[in-house]
Amino acid sequence: MVAALVAAWLLLAAAACAQREQDFYDFKVVNIRGKLVSLEKYRGSVSLVVNVASECGFTDQHYRALQQLQRDLGPHHFNVLAFPCNQFGQQEPDSNKEIESFARRTYSVSFPMFSKIAVIGTGAHPAFKYLTQTSGKEPTWNFWKYLVAPDGKVVGAWDPTVSVEEIRPHITELVRKLILKKREDL
Repeated sequence: MVAALVAAWLLLAAAACAQREQDFYDFKVVNIRGKLVSLEKYRGSVSLVVNVASECGFTDQHYRALQQLQRDLGPHHFNVLAFPCNQFGQQEPDSNKEIESFARRTYSVSFPMFSKIAVIGTGAHPAFKYLTQTSGKEPTWNFWKYLVAPDGKVVGAWDPTVSVEEIRPHITELVRKLILKKREDL
């Protein structure tokens, strides 16, 4: 009986080890227009995941810089992935449709936007739970930025007081490595 239990436990342990470790691109989210999307579609590129808000003191600076980053580096090797959130100061009170209209009209946003979510607490979206658990950094305000490598692993996290320009070198280095690796694979 004990031998059978040990054998069963070993089989379960081996099966668990054989499974790939979870990463950011394993999650599914709803885009800003209500369609379920697998983040798997971004695997193989660098992503900057940001919790955004339309009525925050950081809004103008961040949206402008994020759009410039998307224009300069995206969409083949890099994407900003924007997740509206109303948890900090109630600064994203509008509907998804209004949020999208504001971002596109005011900042000509071309990066992917997703439906409004919770990023902290018991109701936090699993993708953001993953970001906070693996980075060790939980958002305390709007415009937290998480840098995700092409393999889905979090490689950096910054609060809103750190500008997009300050982290740009980290992003461009990851994109450069990705492009060099793709060239080598040809």
